Amino acid sequence: MKSEPATYAITDLARDRRTAWEGVRNYRARNFLRAMRRGDRAFFYHSGCPLLAVVGEVEIVHAAYPDPAQFDPKSDYHDPGSRPDAPRWDAVDVRFVRHFEPVVTREAMKRVPALRGMLLFRHSRLSVVPVTAAERRAILALAG
Repeated sequence: MKSEPATYAITDLARDRRTAWEGVRNYRARNFLRAMRRGDRAFFYHSGCPLLAVVGEVEIVHAAYPDPAQFDPKSDYHDPGSRPDAPRWDAVDVRFVRHFEPVVTREAMKRVPALRGMLLFRHSRLSVVPVTAAERRAILALAG
């Protein structure tokens, strides 16, 4: 799950302990979000900054539900074409699990053969991408 640290960083989640992961406005990323279940773990990835990295881990505490921001005209994530009876966009709730020290940089991940085929590297514009069990183990090994 990617976020720009200037918008919402892992330190923000550590402070808040829990947040709604909202504002996903790509259909493919939305479908990956919809596949998440309560208790699933996800990596928190900082993007749109000088140091692209997996910076921590989160847990899904509430599975997909209609993203309320899509109906709020004051929200940056408002979608006037989405209707309450047929919402286009979903959110999940996540809770902070841990911060990685050191972080797992994108460059370090690219050097690991088991990670070279990651969807993160093939579709870098997606804010939510799945991670295989083998990829998860490799990233956790890098995290120490």
